[in-house]
Formats: sequence, C-alpha cells, structure tokens
Amino acid sequence: MKYILVTGGVISGIGKGIIASSVGTILKSCGLHVTAIKIDPYINIDAGTFSPYEHGEVFVLDDGGEVDLDLGNYERFLDIRLTKDNNLTTGKIYQSVINKERRGDYLGKTVQVVPHITDAIQEWVVKQATVPVDDDVCTFYIESMPFIEAFRQFQFKVKRENFCNIHSVSSHLCQQIMCRCSTALENSVKEKISMFCHVEPQQVICVQDVSSIYRVPLLLEDQGVVSYLSRRLNMPIETRPRKMLTKWKEMSDRSDRLLEHCSIALVGKYTKFSDSYASVIKALEHSALAISHKLEVKYIDSAYLEPSTLQEEPVKYHEAWQKLCSADGILVPGGFGVRGTEGKIHAINWARKQKKPFLGVCLGMQLAVCEFARNMLGWKDANSTEFDPESKHPVVIDMPEHNPGQMGGTMRLGKRRTIFKTNTSVLRKLYGDAEYVEERHRHRFEVNPELKSHFEEKGFRFVGQDVEGERMEVIELDDHPYFIGVQYHPEFTSRPIKPSPPYLGLLLAAAGKLQSYLQKGCRLSPRDTYSDRSGSSTPDSEISELKLPSISSE
Repeated sequence: MKYILVTGGVISGIGKGIIASSVGTILKSCGLHVTAIKIDPYINIDAGTFSPYEHGEVFVLDDGGEVDLDLGNYERFLDIRLTKDNNLTTGKIYQSVINKERRGDYLGKTVQVVPHITDAIQEWVVKQATVPVDDDVCTFYIESMPFIEAFRQFQFKVKRENFCNIHSVSSHLCQQIMCRCSTALENSVKEKISMFCHVEPQQVICVQDVSSIYRVPLLLEDQGVVSYLSRRLNMPIETRPRKMLTKWKEMSDRSDRLLEHCSIALVGKYTKFSDSYASVIKALEHSALAISHKLEVKYIDSAYLEPSTLQEEPVKYHEAWQKLCSADGILVPGGFGVRGTEGKIHAINWARKQKKPFLGVCLGMQLAVCEFARNMLGWKDANSTEFDPESKHPVVIDMPEHNPGQMGGTMRLGKRRTIFKTNTSVLRKLYGDAEYVEERHRHRFEVNPELKSHFEEKGFRFVGQDVEGERMEVIELDDHPYFIGVQYHPEFTSRPIKPSPPYLGLLLAAAGKLQSYLQKGCRLSPRDTYSDRSGSSTPDSEISELKLPSISSE
C-alpha cells in the first residue's frame, strides 16, 4: 500500500480536496486502484448535525454515513463508493480511544495524545486503506496538530518508499509542493520556492486557476506528477496513453466551448452559500455538459417568494419571482425546517400550472405533494407534520424510526432500493428501463401512504415505491412535460461522465429535448458522445467503455 498525504495549513477552501482527488484520478488512470480518506479536526463524530451555512452540504454514503462534502469530490473524481470510516474526525478517534480505556485495553496506563491518540490515527488509516482489499494507493488530507504528529511517525513506520506528502506551501513532512495561484508560476519563482522549502524545482507544482476543476488532473499530469510519484513511491506505472485522461480532456474541452445555455432556478433556503448544495450543483453541471449546454443556476431564497416579503421587501420579492419565471426549469432540493417552505410551495405551484420542467428532491418532493393536495384535492390545510402537527390532512408524516429526542443519526440514511410500479414511468425510462434503482436517502418524514389513492385519481402518480410498497419514493404528474419528485438524493451518485437520470431529465426537458431523447430510446446522438478511445472512468484493464449519452441540438 502506498500512502499520499495532502496537507495545507489550518484553513479550509485552499484546494486540498481537489488536489487529493486529482492526484488519485491520474493514478487511477494508470490502472491503479485508489481509495481516499478525509481527516477532519472537529470533535463531532460525523457531519450529520452540521449547519449548511457553516460547513456546506452533508454528503451521504451508501452505508448511511453522513460525511464531509469533500468525500463527494473523491467519489465523483475517482468514481468509487466510500464508507463512513473514510471520513475520520477527532471525535471518532477520541471516542475510540476512550472506549478502549473504559474496557481496560490500556491496562491502567496513563492515556495520552502521544502515543495513544497518534497510534489510533495510524491504525485507523492502515485499516481503512485496505477497504476494498485490492487498493494500491490511499490519498488523504488533514488539518490539526495531533494528525500531523501521527503522520510524522507514520512515514517511518510504513517506510519512505510507501509514503509521500504533498503540501500547498511547505511542511516538515514535505516531499512535493503544489502552489495555488491565479496564473502559472515562472521558473524563477519555482526555483525560489524550492530553495526555501528544501525540495527540487521539479517537485514544485503550479496549480493555477483553470476553466474547470476537471482540468486539474490534466494540469498535474502535464507537470510530471505521475512520473515523480512513480519514482518516489517505487510504483511500476506504465507510460502508455491513458484512456481515462483522454475522456477527462474531452470533457474539459467540451465545457470550454459550450454555446447553448440552459437556466435552472434553484429554490432553497441556503442559497447564500453555494456549498450547501454542492452535490446538487455538480449533478446539474454533469447533466448540462451531457447535453452540451452551459448551465446557469439562478439561486432563489424561497422566503422571498412568499407574500409577506411583498409587504416587507417588495424589491426582493419581485426579483425572486423574475428569476423564477425566466428560468428554463425549476429545482426544489432537500432541506429541513419550516422557514421558506411556503415559498417553495408557491414555486412548485407555478411550475405545475405553467408546465415548467420541475424536479423535487426529498423535501422538494414532499412539498409537491402538499401543493397538489391543497390546490387540486381541495385540502387547504394539507401539510407535513414537520411543519403543522395539527393539520387535518397530514399528507407527509413522521417515519416510525424517527426519534425526535435525538438529532444525530436518527434518519433513514444510505442506499435503499426503489421499485418502479409501472412500465410507462418517464423516470424509469431515464434509468434505462430499470425495474428498480438503488439511491441514497436522508430524511425523517415521508408521504402518508394512506392517502395515496386520492392523488392517483387526479393523475398524480406514485410510480416508485420501496420494496415493501409502503413508502412513496417517486412521483410523476400526468400531462406535464416533466414534473418529477424523488424521496432520495440522486445527486450523491452523479458522476461527470455518468449524470444522474433525474437531473439529466430536468436538463433535457428545460432544453426542450426530452421527448426527442425518449423517442430515440434514451439514446443520444454521436455528435456529443465521448470518443471510443477515451475509455472509462475506471481502471482501463478492468471495466468496459462507458459512453456519455448526448443528443444533437435539433
């Protein structure tokens, strides 16, 4: 096992996650099996109770792990499935050590940061790096001094030829430096950095601003990072042309030359901080790129769509509605709490009545149920018990496993199966006519199954349900270009070259191309597909070609 540690000071947002993901990507393009670990300094056990305003979205894994959004970058770049143990926190480590101390594992010794905490960190990384067992390389990045000390020791334990550190500036562990900058560095600057940081000039890598994050792996490849790591870690990497990177280059080139535009109104409550919807934005970008359109996201604070805003701040009210009405499609993502929910319902009502392409995710689907119940079934007080426990028409209710007395880890989390109940479902066709799909969930409330028949009599169909047929997972509205709601979060499994079907459907409908796509059997024109020589996003020798579906601009 080879270990590549990425460090970068004590602040977030300087590109450590993208660098770790990009290094992993170019190594994977060489046929190596790569995994990734994110190590966070906070005391929280996991990211489940984080505020979206402070930390961005909570990313959900197959096993239900609620983790830092950087693991989303790892999964998207490397096209892998990680587990909750790939996100290590100070809280997890200290909890593990304290549990051992309580069991008497330390035989009465004084338990201290060194060696017990640092040893526990190293043991965790070694164990997780071998999941799955055929991995060759583990990339990970850290913040916080106990972790730095742990890996100072770790480099000697696993031997020099198995450990490499990449730092964004400099470090006492450093063997390679990656410099974030707006433009490419001149050689004289690289030489100065190498002199003061005690590395060779070729070990100073420039990561300048690029048009797309998908160009970062190409940038590292062009500067000889693979060759250096091959020598430094004694890895027998072939120098043959790599299909996977060819596909990344084609994808990046396409992104730069897009001419047609498509706008999506994202109606939510966390719109002041785009990281709150990081995976949603990536899923939209993947889908827009697949149909060769440049994406414009119109962020709308849902509270500004409510009548009370017209009285208090009329300018914001009219600006919000202007954005909504001018968008090609509307997305209402997941969320928690009552603020802004009525504004979301107004947006859903407008999308339904104006036949504007609409996708509701998690809470977005639940509010679509509320909107239809109020305005088409005549249940004016229809609501979720999350927002109105006394409603006479509780169309969305608590799940039996929800424990209102505890917030962390009490939701329906992780990968669950959804069965399609009809062959005519639009979403089923978008999934390749699959009988079922497995997507990731994160919710405490669900559609009230007892009221299902009232909706379906009016053309509001629950076309996807759980294995037991008790939980409503997918909604579709008859006589509408695209009105879809999903209880799960399909954005978590979207990939740059394999866009999420619900999001792809939204972009196709917004661009006026959905019907053509469906009529062609969900096959898109060769003009926008990636070439056969560009290979897959998985090791070349293992997996067959994965072509990105795309359509003509007819």
